Amino acid sequence: MLYGTECWAVKHQHVHKMGVVEMRMLRWMCGHTRKDKIRNEDIRDKVGVAEIVGKLSKNQLWWFGHVQRRPTDVSVKRCDYGTEVQGRRGRGRSMKTLEETLRKDSEYLDLTEDMTQDRAQCRSKIHIADPTQ
Repeated sequence: MLYGTECWAVKHQHVHKMGVVEMRMLRWMCGHTRKDKIRNEDIRDKVGVAEIVGKLSKNQLWWFGHVQRRPTDVSVKRCDYGTEVQGRRGRGRSMKTLEETLRKDSEYLDLTEDMTQDRAQCRSKIHIADPTQ
């Protein structure tokens, strides 16, 4: 379910939908339905997994740190996260970019770009408590 999430700019509504799908799968694995009225935390404890939202941001920050440690001549490093699209902007709120998502998650975890150069330090900052590990 998290395949390719390293490069998604995920909106709050998408994260909510992913959480709903995750809980539906976990309940199905345990043989329970919503009618059983078992709390989500109890199901997660029984299966032994962390929330998908934390794993999603962990994957994005891990990929960002990986790209930052690469040499400058590598093609993935030449891609700009904040590329602007030419043309007229549509009505409504502007699209959320991956750069905004990374900046927000980095601020939340007190992670700076200098810390991404040290793999061990970066890993210790972005690691979430996963019951399976």
